[in-house]
Amino acid sequence: MSEFTAEIIGTMFLILLGNGVVANVVLTGTKGHNSGWIVITTGWALGVFAGVVIAGPYSGAHLNPAVTIALAIAGKFSWVKVPMYILAQFIGAMLGALLVWLMYKDHFYATKDPGSKAAVFCTSPAIKNVVNNLVSEVIGTFVLLFVIFYFTNGELGASKTPIGLGSLGALPVALLVWAIGLSLGGTTGYAINPARDLGPRIMHAILPIPEKGSSGWRYAWVPVVGPIIGSAVAAGLYLFLKG
Repeated sequence: MSEFTAEIIGTMFLILLGNGVVANVVLTGTKGHNSGWIVITTGWALGVFAGVVIAGPYSGAHLNPAVTIALAIAGKFSWVKVPMYILAQFIGAMLGALLVWLMYKDHFYATKDPGSKAAVFCTSPAIKNVVNNLVSEVIGTFVLLFVIFYFTNGELGASKTPIGLGSLGALPVALLVWAIGLSLGGTTGYAINPARDLGPRIMHAILPIPEKGSSGWRYAWVPVVGPIIGSAVAAGLYLFLKG
């Protein structure tokens, strides 16, 4: 397991479980059909947990170009590795989307609404207003990265002895993503991750999904540019406050 393969596999599991819960809720005939937003946000949070558990010990589990870029801006990650990490994240996101399609293939045939099929792969705004949609993605990603900058390791006693949390060390970021989804996700579906949106959107465009409709390319730049801006603002503020 290298940094590259860890980012691929971790992001793949993130998308498999994250887009998988969307499929379970929105596609026709599934056991979880119409189970709602709480199920979707919970599934995404647990998908983050799974991805971080896998990739964390090997790559730091960025699983998100916005995270990689923010850490590089803040001087916590080498810019030399940024292209490799982002490539791995996009490969993983596309593989995860492919697995979701294979898993729910029959239900894509049973579902008549093209919008529901697209929602399994990528985000779209509840109310289309490009400026406000972009701001939503900026704010959501800003919250994600700014809080991540202030995560600390578990310590015990006055001597600050580190506590080995093992896989539970992935829980804080999962809870953070859950909070963002519950509180800020209603406007755009909270992509907060360029690879999470663009990778599966590409798969939606190329996979043989019946009557799938548009892949929403006119909107596709928003969940890419917004998270990058939000990550840069979070890193900049962190550096300013750090002094």
